[in-house]
Amino acid sequence: MIGRLRGTLLEKQPPWLVVDVGGVGYELEASMTTLLALPESGEELALYTHLSVRDDAHLLYGFAREQERSLFRALIKVNGIGPKLALAILSGMDEDAFIRCVMDDDIKSLTRLPGVGRKTAERLVIEMRDRFPHWQADPQDAVDSVGATPGQPAAKEPLADAEAALISLGYKSTEASRMLSGLEGEGSTEAIIKAALVRRMAG
Repeated sequence: MIGRLRGTLLEKQPPWLVVDVGGVGYELEASMTTLLALPESGEELALYTHLSVRDDAHLLYGFAREQERSLFRALIKVNGIGPKLALAILSGMDEDAFIRCVMDDDIKSLTRLPGVGRKTAERLVIEMRDRFPHWQADPQDAVDSVGATPGQPAAKEPLADAEAALISLGYKSTEASRMLSGLEGEGSTEAIIKAALVRRMAG
């Protein structure tokens, strides 16, 4: 099991990134929460990881914080929640926001996430209540894990890249386009995606 990687960030194309560790490039998929915390390409970083072994592929997922990985692992134990949907949930809200939704029975906020209908939201509330790891938020955790000040690398087509990333997270093409409407001036791909997700969760 690969539990943690430390190396150089080679490439970042949401929701994917490539980390060079001793000359080997590891391709990982990550939530937008983690991607927004990453340094610029060429910088050193460390990520907590989860390896998913399937018959047709070995998939590696990266997380800036150990508690995000803990929540990811708890989510994929819920009936009907796979790694892709778990990442979409973590991209739409951080750990603390998700916990608040579950503890407050906030079905409405959960159904704003891609792929989460009312029945799935209700299942999340029921099954996740007793699965939360007992953690305390540690702001230093993300800094230590990522290892550098977040940057905003230039992107040739940030709006197109943002749309592709939202679709990969589970949003339909028309919905992604609507979420991105008017966000051309937000800057980097990551900044555009963050603004789109904030707009979506605000209703």
